[in-house]
Amino acid sequence: MVSGTGARAFSESSRIAPHIDQENVISLGTYLAFVVASILIELTPGPNMGYLAVVSATYGRRTGYAATLGVGLGLLIVGIATALGLATLISNSRVLYEGLRWAGVIYLFWLAWEAWRDADGTPPDQVEHLNDATFFRRGLITNLLNPKAVVFFVAVLPTFIDASGRVLGQTLLLSLTYVGIATGLHALIVTLAATAKHLLSAEPRFALLFRRGLALGLAAIAIWFAVGTAQP
Repeated sequence: MVSGTGARAFSESSRIAPHIDQENVISLGTYLAFVVASILIELTPGPNMGYLAVVSATYGRRTGYAATLGVGLGLLIVGIATALGLATLISNSRVLYEGLRWAGVIYLFWLAWEAWRDADGTPPDQVEHLNDATFFRRGLITNLLNPKAVVFFVAVLPTFIDASGRVLGQTLLLSLTYVGIATGLHALIVTLAATAKHLLSAEPRFALLFRRGLALGLAAIAIWFAVGTAQP
């Protein structure tokens, strides 16, 4: 038999529990929908995917993974900026948005030119400068200069948040989820591109064509990026 005090405590906890769940926890259905949406978005070709493929096919798996970590950190920074309201500020300011957009386009073209130049092998005098930290930094910059990431966190992610709950906690949870999904898919791209590099190593001519094809693909992504991210 439950005492009167125990019954009152149980009744009180029963009333409080749903309130806590509503404020802090995203429903499973909403969370799974966000996971599916994130996977589909990340499978769409973009700057991150193109750059990681070029790096891995040219310099190998290790440098590709280093760049992947840089991209992941960039996504996390944008997610935190969104939670703090900074990403919304950029999205609502035409000057800031356009400045970020064109800096990203120019940076992608520069990376494409570098990939084309190094497609037949890295120049000896540049080998010592192309370490893991270099590709980590480039991956980070590539993502920080990507306004599409800002648009995702500002326009897409909030549609999965319950405004009646704790928005900050939900935003951080979804941001971490997205970063995890993106990093996993990017690591897969790196693995596949690095495997192609290994398979083509016995055929230098085909390897050169493959790498330069990826470089041209990155340049094409830069053009698409410039057109696709333009504000009306």
